[in-house]
Amino acid sequence: MRLRQVPAMLVNIIHTALVACEDVRFHAGTACPFCGGRLSGYDERRKRFAVLVEDENRVVVNVVVCRSYCRVCERIIDPPQPFYPGTRIGAPVVDLCRTLSSNIPFTRASVYLERMGVIVDRWSVRHYSGLALPVIPSVDVFGMKIPVSIISLSTFAGTSAEPASLDMEEILMVCNIARSPPPAGFPARDGERKDPARRP
Repeated sequence: MRLRQVPAMLVNIIHTALVACEDVRFHAGTACPFCGGRLSGYDERRKRFAVLVEDENRVVVNVVVCRSYCRVCERIIDPPQPFYPGTRIGAPVVDLCRTLSSNIPFTRASVYLERMGVIVDRWSVRHYSGLALPVIPSVDVFGMKIPVSIISLSTFAGTSAEPASLDMEEILMVCNIARSPPPAGFPARDGERKDPARRP
């Protein structure tokens, strides 16, 4: 079967949605979800959210995940993040892999992703399409199934050449992660307890 062309407007929608997530900071708030104690900054790291191709240039979209330290129960708190467990790219990109491969082979879905300017190797597409996750809500756009998470992110961000940045709550709501259980926490190791305010 011949592969159809991907309209430039659809590529713009997808890129606008993902680029708007660049450098959004994800944090656990100010109160410990376990004991209610005050949280202070512990460390932060950049995580890859998506890899795009724009004008033949590779563009890596990152988000910032900020862990916190509870001064009362001494737990290190991971914030809610826009990633499914066991995945290395943002939930909307996984959604895109899953909706595309829901009615075509994962190898063809990988080719469509490439035409959309979204870099995901075919074996990752295969892995993501088989994840035990709830059904991804999708809509038909130019004859292709596109996840609602991508459409919603694009709507929040706008459609200008320089999309507005989103905030943590908007992204978590779109990714259906805001309703997840409280973020994980674990006791600090002995060495970490001596310097609870350590930063990267």
